[in-house]
Amino acid sequence: MTFAGLATFSSIFLIGAMLLTWAVLIYLRRKAILDMPNHRSSHAVPTPRGGGLAVTPLLIVLVAGVFIYAGVRDIGHWLMLAAGAGLGILSWLDDRHDLSAAIRFACQFVAVIVGVFALDQPVLGGIVPVWLDHVVVVFAWVWFINLFNFMDGIDGISGVEAGSIGLGIFILALFIPLPEFIGLGYIGLGVMSIMAGFLIWNWHPARLFLGDVGSIPLGFILGWVLLETASQGAWAVALILPSYYLFDATITLIKRALRREKVWQAHREHFYQLATQRGLSHATVSAMIAIANLALIAVCFVEVDIPNWVRVVAALVVVLALVGMMLRMPAKGSRGA
Repeated sequence: MTFAGLATFSSIFLIGAMLLTWAVLIYLRRKAILDMPNHRSSHAVPTPRGGGLAVTPLLIVLVAGVFIYAGVRDIGHWLMLAAGAGLGILSWLDDRHDLSAAIRFACQFVAVIVGVFALDQPVLGGIVPVWLDHVVVVFAWVWFINLFNFMDGIDGISGVEAGSIGLGIFILALFIPLPEFIGLGYIGLGVMSIMAGFLIWNWHPARLFLGDVGSIPLGFILGWVLLETASQGAWAVALILPSYYLFDATITLIKRALRREKVWQAHREHFYQLATQRGLSHATVSAMIAIANLALIAVCFVEVDIPNWVRVVAALVVVLALVGMMLRMPAKGSRGA
């Protein structure tokens, strides 16, 4: 596809996301479908929740379109996409009626088990038996879905994270224009464009939130993209691009589990939440994450002949620096260091 073609492709999804999110916002306001503030919330006023009603259909159309363009006929890929759409429907019901954690997790495991058949190669590179590779992938994928949901707690954060991952995958396809990466690159570009259109409405102060109907399917599809990227040999890229979300959610889960708290319940202990509690604005924190993600992309693709494990260590340094700034950077109007 030419530059003009890529620009047109990106524009379609950006404008589509902007307009469809606007329509969804009108619907949510009319139906008074609001996220009411509570002691665990990071917002202070009732805000429409369900922006995923715009994001998720566009995401499904994007992936389906790329599959059709690439001539994908493998039933496993189409079943994976159907499972993602099913999670979107389930998550909308959860947004409206608060389904039990058992139902949510059971459906996520079913969706992920179906999705495993859309992976073309073993993700762990054949270092373990195929059955064990599948088991590890299933649990890792379910964890990624939920951490993406857990981390969607302030204005703009998930749009920034998903868009950054999409940009990284698109750049990977530019650097390595092989058939196994080109389709993923189109999906990455589309995800970045959709999230840019959504962020017009979700940037601080957000006019609406993504909701589970957006964050769960987004985590599912991005999980597949990253796992497929890893299965094709680019495991370091797949690990580095979402490394801030992986680090924050995993460390927070471990801390809460050690205190024997209910890890599936909402809380305000993520590093980005601690930053906003210190007085940093949602926009500042999301912008910091965006800048760190650009640094992570640079770590992935800087033209230096270094081993992948060195890139992973460098990514950890970037994430630790981001977390350190979140916990120590003075808020606007504060005194001292």
